[in-house]
Amino acid sequence: MKRHIGSCSCGEIEFCFENDPINSIFCYCKACQALTGSDKWFGVWVPKDNFKFTKGTPSSYTRKGNSGQDVNYLFCGKCSTAVCAEITAGNFYSVSATALQNNEFQPRMSIYASSAPSWATLPSGLPTFDTLPPGMGG
Repeated sequence: MKRHIGSCSCGEIEFCFENDPINSIFCYCKACQALTGSDKWFGVWVPKDNFKFTKGTPSSYTRKGNSGQDVNYLFCGKCSTAVCAEITAGNFYSVSATALQNNEFQPRMSIYASSAPSWATLPSGLPTFDTLPPGMGG
């Protein structure tokens, strides 16, 4: 069983999960753009039961997602690194791939591409959806 370990920039918050994620995505929604200060978020989707914080207690910010359910952003109160977002509608965490010690994951799809800034370059060869893929609430 492979264990994946990550942390915030300053090391106050650490987390882990085992096995491969259920998905890995580039998300171009406006909320992810604001969160990252860039054109997208690179998230690996990990079932809630398979993710845990191993050091520190993250701060949080909650907003309503497009589903009407909460999206809880978890970040370091010291260095402000966003480590994950709890997607309550799907019962998983979208874990920041860039917060992983050894990110070996590749994105499998791009979502909310209709919200991408005009200067964003969407990767070729990936399924791309204006919002979410059919069957995922979009």
